[in-house]
Parts: sequence; C-alpha cells; structure tokens
Amino acid sequence: MNSTLRGQIMMELATHAGVSFQVPVRLTFNRVTPWAIQLTFFLPGDEPVQWTVSRELLLDGLSDVAGEGDIQVRPLEWQDGELVAITLRSPEGEAELIAPLVALHAFLLRTDMLTPFGEEFTDEWLDRGITRLLTAESRR
Repeated sequence: MNSTLRGQIMMELATHAGVSFQVPVRLTFNRVTPWAIQLTFFLPGDEPVQWTVSRELLLDGLSDVAGEGDIQVRPLEWQDGELVAITLRSPEGEAELIAPLVALHAFLLRTDMLTPFGEEFTDEWLDRGITRLLTAESRR
C-alpha cells in the first residue's frame, strides 16, 4: 500500500495587502508523519510556499474555529457553498487560503483510509522514533 497521498485543490489566496487570486494548493499526507498534512502553494514567479498543518486541526476547522497562533482554520458560509478559511501567520505577514469545504473534507477522508484518526501514534511508531533517537545519540 502506498504510504503517501497527494491531492490538489484550487484555493483563493488572500494576503494582508488586499491582494487575492486563485492558486493550486498541493496537499500531501505521509503515513510516516500521520498527524501532519503538508500544504504547498505556488505563487507566480516565486518559490513554492510550504506549510505543515495538523491533520486534526484541519478536521476540527471544518465545523468550528480551530487553532491559534500561526495557523487557524474555520468554516465560512457563502451564497455559493460552504468554504473553509486557513489563516497562516508568519514574521513576513499573514495570508488566508479559502478552500471548498467538500474538497478538503474529501481529502481528509482519504487520509483516514491510510491512517485512521486517533491511530497516529501506535506502538510501532513510538518504537521507530526511539530507535532513531538512540541511533542518532550513538553516532555522537
């Protein structure tokens, strides 16, 4: 079974400067880090921008305000359907990605088929992490 799941959703990117445009956002889920989803979006003429977001935060943000600090996710309702706002804050500024709720939910359901929610931290995962730590320590 493949351990990486990728998807792409067109989202609206709104910056703190009032600029807004559509961008493709690649979502990547890897069973090696089952608590996280990598968001990568591409700005014209710029390097790709990557953010790592908690999978649980994205799920919680579909129905209620979730997160504080650098990342916040919350549902929005508009005339043409339900949307989700993902607010990203960094020292360089703030941006908001607006995603279709149905598309984001569908991707999260697909991640659940690879690693069910609540089963991210198994004994096997902990054993691998301890082994990596001990191996790194023994190299010092």
